[in-house]
Amino acid sequence: MSKVVRVRYKGGVLVPEEPLDMEENKELLVKIIDVEERRRILERYRGALGRVDAELLEEAVEEAEHL
Repeated sequence: MSKVVRVRYKGGVLVPEEPLDMEENKELLVKIIDVEERRRILERYRGALGRVDAELLEEAVEEAEHL
């Protein structure tokens, strides 16, 4: 199973923002993506392929976060 889960770093622990349906002590691989850094990069290249409004850019960011 592969799934993208948004988490927050609190007190030295990654805390998921939604319940995870998995067994205790399950070993997982985690890829850390800084959401703000991703948004800055997308904003920088927003006009590279033509005009894109802020709402469409936000939708693209949300979709990319769930790939």
